[in-house]
Amino acid sequence: MKSKSAVADPVTSQATDVEEKTKQSSKPKRQPRYHVVLWDDDEHSYDYVIRMMRELFGHPVERGMKIALEVDTSGRSVCLTTTKEHAELKRDQIHAFGRDALIERCKGSMWATIEAETPP
Repeated sequence: MKSKSAVADPVTSQATDVEEKTKQSSKPKRQPRYHVVLWDDDEHSYDYVIRMMRELFGHPVERGMKIALEVDTSGRSVCLTTTKEHAELKRDQIHAFGRDALIERCKGSMWATIEAETPP
């Protein structure tokens, strides 16, 4: 007499594995986020920061003013949180923005860095 044992059908088992992998891979993965951090110095005016935030980031004057005030009081301010590539572009644009014509001793652009966003 032949005994029947429970054996998984290999074709069905493979199909289930493929379906499961497809479900997992179809979920969009969120790219890591990075902050663009603007650093304080004594060679740039509030007007300069506000104009730079408007031109480079599209921030309204009020947001530019808030960033300028935070940079001045805290020494740094996050201008934008975005993907790494976009953050690098924005950091480079800050570095290339040029000197502040309102301050005679100003030699060049402000300094910015990028840093990984820490999960809550």
